[in-house]
Amino acid sequence: MYNTQENQAQTAPIPVGCGPVLPVLGRDTTTLRQQVFEHVRAAGRAARADITRALGISAGSTTALTADLISRGMLREVDGLAREQGRGRPPVALEVVPDCKHVIGIKLSDETHTAVLTDLSGNVLADTSLTTPQPRKDVDVILDEMDALIAQLLSASGKSMGEINAVGVGLSGIVDHMTGTVAWSPLLTAVDTDLKSAFSRRHSCPLYVDNDANMLTLAELWFGAGRELSNFAVVTIEHGVGMGLVLDSRLFRGSRGMGLELGHTKVQLDGALCRCGQRGCLEAYLADYALAREAGTALDRGPRNLQSPNAMLEMLYAQAKAGNKSASTIFQRAGRYLSVALSNVVQLFDPELIILSGGRMRYDYLYAESVMTEMQRLTLSEGRPPCPVEIHGWGDLVWARGATALALAAVTDAALNDTRP
Repeated sequence: MYNTQENQAQTAPIPVGCGPVLPVLGRDTTTLRQQVFEHVRAAGRAARADITRALGISAGSTTALTADLISRGMLREVDGLAREQGRGRPPVALEVVPDCKHVIGIKLSDETHTAVLTDLSGNVLADTSLTTPQPRKDVDVILDEMDALIAQLLSASGKSMGEINAVGVGLSGIVDHMTGTVAWSPLLTAVDTDLKSAFSRRHSCPLYVDNDANMLTLAELWFGAGRELSNFAVVTIEHGVGMGLVLDSRLFRGSRGMGLELGHTKVQLDGALCRCGQRGCLEAYLADYALAREAGTALDRGPRNLQSPNAMLEMLYAQAKAGNKSASTIFQRAGRYLSVALSNVVQLFDPELIILSGGRMRYDYLYAESVMTEMQRLTLSEGRPPCPVEIHGWGDLVWARGATALALAAVTDAALNDTRP
């Protein structure tokens, strides 16, 4: 008689899928071959019958497409889930061959860079970090730091650079994703830096560049709560204020790839000076440097004994928790500006969910009940349920994981959108 327990013990555990679970709404420009592959990767493991039903294609097409993906070394056959009753082997399923391709994701920051190396299934094989002593650098210094991160990952994983198919990188600022040009970033001394071309002069594998808020949004879309959502927004508060948006299961970038700069929308004409050089930006009232600037006055810290922004924020938060009215007022004011920003996001895009993320989310004044209440009050809801807001406390590596999603998507496109029959 067929032994269910014995068969289950011999069946490998189902891999954790990665990538969007929901199909792209509207016109999907990817090939059927790629849609089949991405369905299997998102599910972790899928039988041919499941693929046929999910994509609405014929069984014959599924058989032909999966055979092609197997011949390319990107999918493999494995035992599926054991049958609850009956005899015989469990149905054959398909899963991604994880080691057929590898990518690196890097998050550049003004304090600590982070990086991860993953396989084609999104499994993290190695991670590392690098402290950066100075905030603004020449592009060659940035590339040297990226090379140091890559070398550490290769050493830890036992891989060679020849096994890396792409590198994704995210950094704050205004980034043209299509060209790999950084129009402006607080990390770079120059404007209009062609980071993609500069990297290609050192390495043969391609580099894909995007804004760091988009990296965090991709992390949610590929590995987090956004996997099963078609429309959601991510708002980040770190050294700056960023936003990423997914519409119809796709990351929205705008016509030039430089949209959704929430931190540089104006909340007060001729207001506080922003690090971008303009005045009245949301970031100038909400980002860490803005809060630290006000903390100097609230904590009576003169120019000679000013500390780093992080140290100032920690002290400010401790004072607010201890009942210092001036300190708590600074956070409450920042919370009000955040409520205005979130209300505007809802009015413009009507997302299913807003995710607040970033290191500054540990300061609970920014998402206090009063902030959420004010957000709802400012939003025209027309009797509909309010847009839910979630606080996600990802670790520092989440940004780099989002950068791997950028690289994985590009590698998949390159491998499967060719003309091979």
